[in-house]
Amino acid sequence: MGSQEKYASSSSSSSSSSFFSHFCSSALRAKTLNPSSYRTATGRDDLVRRLGVLDLLLLGIGASIGAGIFVVTGTVARDAGPGVTISFILAGASCVLNALCYAELASRFPAVVGGAYLYSYTAFNEITAFLVFMQLMLDYHIGAASIARSLASYVAALFELIPGLKGNIPAWIGQGGQEFFGGTLSINILAPVLLVLLTIILCWGVGESSAVNSFMTATKILTGATVVFFSYVGFDAVANSAEESKRPQRDLPIGILGSLLVCVVLYVGVCLVITGMVPYYLLGEEAPLADAFTSKGLKYVSILISIGAVAGLTTTLLVGLYVQSRLYLGLGRDGLLPSLFAKVHPKRHTPIHSQIWVGIVAAVLGGIFNVHVLSHILSVGSLTGYSVVAACVVTLRWKNKTGNPASSKCISTWCEGVICLIIVASCGFATGVLYRYDASFFYIIVAAVIAVLACAALCFRQVYSDALGFSCPGVPILPAVCIFFNIFLFAQLHYEAWIRFIVLSIISVGIYAFYGQFHANPSSDETIVYHRVPAEDAR
Repeated sequence: MGSQEKYASSSSSSSSSSFFSHFCSSALRAKTLNPSSYRTATGRDDLVRRLGVLDLLLLGIGASIGAGIFVVTGTVARDAGPGVTISFILAGASCVLNALCYAELASRFPAVVGGAYLYSYTAFNEITAFLVFMQLMLDYHIGAASIARSLASYVAALFELIPGLKGNIPAWIGQGGQEFFGGTLSINILAPVLLVLLTIILCWGVGESSAVNSFMTATKILTGATVVFFSYVGFDAVANSAEESKRPQRDLPIGILGSLLVCVVLYVGVCLVITGMVPYYLLGEEAPLADAFTSKGLKYVSILISIGAVAGLTTTLLVGLYVQSRLYLGLGRDGLLPSLFAKVHPKRHTPIHSQIWVGIVAAVLGGIFNVHVLSHILSVGSLTGYSVVAACVVTLRWKNKTGNPASSKCISTWCEGVICLIIVASCGFATGVLYRYDASFFYIIVAAVIAVLACAALCFRQVYSDALGFSCPGVPILPAVCIFFNIFLFAQLHYEAWIRFIVLSIISVGIYAFYGQFHANPSSDETIVYHRVPAEDAR
């Protein structure tokens, strides 16, 4: 009897050890991409390359320009005063640094979906890539639900221009929502309906959704409502459209940087106009553009502004849903999620199952929950994702990517470089926390100096190769600066955002441990075949 218990205990211990060993080996494996293995063909159920450089530019602009046009300018103007334009210039400059990192990786990698997830899978390992995906995806899901709610409110406002409907549209249809249980639940019918319509457009085909995006983007520009939605995030959407770009190595860097620069110029231009029309302290925080034009006697311009708001929110939501489905497609192909997400419609050439899934998630969140309560935990995924992308630029440039087994060094050169990147990120977080809680300036200087020393080690202890295609300037200094300031901003978020980061990371590790590690196949020999657009459409 005792021997049986001892055997069972030994077997259980061996099983646990085997599980942990398999988890570690799986989590640390990386994806190897061979550009020569990707070929062109027809007659297979995959994505179609229809997006040209103009489509990519409009895709980036459509992802960046949205609700912020009517709110952010007024809110920031009340805080920054006459320096509001400089605030947006600085924000744009910061995002340009991140966009340069995205542009290099977009031109360096084979033209397949994945974006930040794919970059981190190749530069680091499987578990890092899965964590990046989960953090970004929660941002996208909550963001889509929140934007759908705002879009529903503007659409309801347009309907109220009809005399018979003014004041007769109930809250549960579009104006805010009917709240229950102290506001935890907030029923809204119009938001899911709008999400269903946009999901159908995206399932129909990327060419059709691109046409809708182009039309709505043009509408926004014509109405003068051309400002960025809270931050410049369109370059992430452009990077995830690699597999549907006609000439990805050339067009993706143009689309990423071009759309960002257009948004910076337009945002700054609108700030100059409205602060020139009305003193900054008289601007309303909820509708600064409407207030500016109304103060000049142009009361009926609110109709035009509402139309511009609908167009802006529609494109932001359309591109957000588009990017989510492509990310799910990438993980479905790699086995980290069920293969259902990797299915592409044989005729429409769209990831229809992934598209329907992201539409359902957004519809549930936007139709039932009070997404405004969750809004302050947004940006966690974007800031961490951009930081990892910047780190990918550095690690993929290293010539010595593995340690020499015969070397007497305690750690490899690659590990030493990764430690330096972690130190830069840690110092960015420490500096942010110290600044947030008004700590002594001495400690802030100490944290910054440590980060500078880590950057110096990256410069002098590593050998860097030249990038193929577009090259991010100033490597490793520029990516290190991106990491430092992204994590510095992460430290400024609400403490609940930190909790969200930790909790979601734990959940992600659990999902990976019980599903992903057993199904992922990063070294699959399966060739990803793509279709080219017909010759007459490519002209």
